[in-house]
Amino acid sequence: MSFLHPMLLILAVLVTGAAVYGYVRLQRRRSAALTAAGFGAMVGGGVRRHLPYALLLAALPILLVGLARPQAEVSVPRAAGTVLLAFDISNSMSAADVSPTRLAAAQTAATGFVEEQPDTVDVGVLVFGDQALLTQAPTGDHAAAVAAIQRVKASGGTSLGQAILVALGTITGKPVSLPLPEGTDLGYWPSATIVVFSDGEETGGPDVQAAAELAAAAGVRIQTVGVGTARGATVEVDGFQLGTQLDESLLTAVAQVTGGTYHPAGDATTLADTTKSIDLRLTSKKEPLELTAPFAAAALLLLTLGGLLGTRWHGRIV
Repeated sequence: MSFLHPMLLILAVLVTGAAVYGYVRLQRRRSAALTAAGFGAMVGGGVRRHLPYALLLAALPILLVGLARPQAEVSVPRAAGTVLLAFDISNSMSAADVSPTRLAAAQTAATGFVEEQPDTVDVGVLVFGDQALLTQAPTGDHAAAVAAIQRVKASGGTSLGQAILVALGTITGKPVSLPLPEGTDLGYWPSATIVVFSDGEETGGPDVQAAAELAAAAGVRIQTVGVGTARGATVEVDGFQLGTQLDESLLTAVAQVTGGTYHPAGDATTLADTTKSIDLRLTSKKEPLELTAPFAAAALLLLTLGGLLGTRWHGRIV
C-alpha cells in the first residue's frame, strides 16, 4: 500500500496520540474530583463509560489515514497485445459458395472484428498467395488496418506456411525461415495472435506443420477461420474451370498445434458471428486503486456508533 500524502500519517499519529492522552488525563481529573467530593464509589471503568469515546477515538486515525489517500495496486485484466490478420488471397478465395465471395465475406467479417477491438490491441494485416506480404504493420490505428483489409484482391496460389513465417517475423522483429538457423532465439510472445482467413487449400511453400510448431515455441497462438463450404464451388482461372472446397483438416491442425481454435464459417452470417468468438488473450496491468472511500466509510461508521451510544448512555456525545 502507498500513500499520495504520506506526511499526513505522521499527523495522524500525533493527533491520535494527543487525543488519547487528553482523554486519559480528563478521566483521571474526573476521578480525582469525584473522590475528593466523597463520590469515590461512582468512579469506575465500565464498558458504558468508555466505549462511546473509544469508538470516537478509533475513528480519528482511520479518518486521517484516509486523508493521506492510500492506494493499493491491483491487477486489472484487459485485452491487449498484437493481432495479425492473415488473408488467403488465392484464386480459390474468389469462389461464391460464401456470398458474395469467400474473400469479400472474410473482409467484411474481419472489418467488424477490428472495429470491436479496444485501443490496447495493435492490428496488422498480411496477405498470402504463393508468397506472403505484410500490407499493414501492427498499429493502434484501427482505421488504417481496416483500409488495408479493404484493399485485398484475390490471385495466385496458397502458401499458408509462408504466411505463418512472415507473421512470426513481424511479431518477433527477426527474419524467420525454415529451417530456423541454429542458435536463433525468437523470444516468447504470449500476447500475440495470428488470425488466418482461408479455405485451407494449400498449393505449396514451406511446411505448414513446421511453421506452426515454430509459432507454438514462440508462444504465438494461431486462430484459423475456415472460409468456404464442404460442397465447394468452381472458379475460373485462365479460362479453366477449377473445383475448390474447404479443407478443414489443415486449418484445424494448424490451430491445435499452437493452442488455438479452428472456427468453421459456412456462410457470410456465420462468418461474421465467428469473428466475435475469436479469443484474444487477456493480460493484466497493475493499476492503482484509491482506498480513501473505504477508510472514510469505516471512520464514519465508528463516529456514528460512538455518537449514538454516547447519546443513549450519557445523554450527550462527548
